[in-house]
Amino acid sequence: MNLKALLTKETVALHLKGTTKDAIINELLDLLVCAGKISDRASAYNSVIERENKMSTGMKHGIAIPHGKTGTITDLIACIGVSDNPVDFDSLDGEACRIFIMTLSPLEKTGPHLQFLAEISLLFKSAEKRAEILKAGDAEEILKILAG
Repeated sequence: MNLKALLTKETVALHLKGTTKDAIINELLDLLVCAGKISDRASAYNSVIERENKMSTGMKHGIAIPHGKTGTITDLIACIGVSDNPVDFDSLDGEACRIFIMTLSPLEKTGPHLQFLAEISLLFKSAEKRAEILKAGDAEEILKILAG
């Protein structure tokens, strides 16, 4: 899985404004719509919320990975957002989140989806990487950190 091929400047956002889980999810979806990655926003939203209702995608160490599967896309898509302020995401460790990675994948393809989630969780186990992401000044810097 090549994160650099999946993420672009258009799919990276700093200074997210949302203060709730739903607001963050909507902000990330808007990012994907603006980048031309999704055309059926309602379907994408429903798939992410449906997954979120089963179990929160708030992980540990201030990271959330909201994701879903939808029949309205043909390939795995992703975006990353960073908030200046912690947002309660019902995380496993009870900590609020500041780093959000959203991914959507087609209904019939599970391999890339699982590979992406595994790679992201490995990448963010590093406290150093998380700190670098939080300090990043722009999208380019985040892309460099993720590629390194």
